[in-house]
Amino acid sequence: METLKLNHKHRGLFLSLEGVDGVGKSTQAEHLRAFFEAQDRTVVITREPGGTALGVQIRRMLLHGDDVSPRAEALLYAADRAHHVATVIRPALEAGHVVISDRYIDSSLAYQAGGRELSQADIRELSEFATGGLWPQRTYVLDMSFEASRARLTGEPDRLESAGSAFFERTREAFLRLARQDARRCRVIDASQSVEDVWAQIHADVEQLS
Repeated sequence: METLKLNHKHRGLFLSLEGVDGVGKSTQAEHLRAFFEAQDRTVVITREPGGTALGVQIRRMLLHGDDVSPRAEALLYAADRAHHVATVIRPALEAGHVVISDRYIDSSLAYQAGGRELSQADIRELSEFATGGLWPQRTYVLDMSFEASRARLTGEPDRLESAGSAFFERTREAFLRLARQDARRCRVIDASQSVEDVWAQIHADVEQLS
């Protein structure tokens, strides 16, 4: 994991929120924003794909365009992430800010290596290259069943949301497996609880990092 050179009052802090669609990542990101802003920290909330102008175009292609082959999909996510890290995440961390990303490398490992059944080693190597080895200090994996996730989704489903229950289960299990493999960084939280109960668990943990 890369060590950033910081010359500010606060050290940069990088957090990511992971999990399948519908688990409440954006809601918990706003709770985290309020928590850190109450400590007079500058907070940058971002997402993948779509955290930059280039990312918005890639997001549109990936989620709402024509079918994309699994390998091309993985490369597009990596391109988005490389630009995202270079122009948003790394500068914010070097300035001593808190960065909260709705999805990061774990999503590629779960969706492309898990759901799409590509090689985990290939996806990890591609992600390491795209980010220069930059990983979050903490990742919150919000876990939920297929039925509960679908019950929360509204609007027209995108390509990933339409992939079906087998794809969902492979992706969900990949998230849980990744969390077990990197238990020091990852915290798994049952997202079927109330928003308040989920936040209580994140809050108790993030207080130790702030």
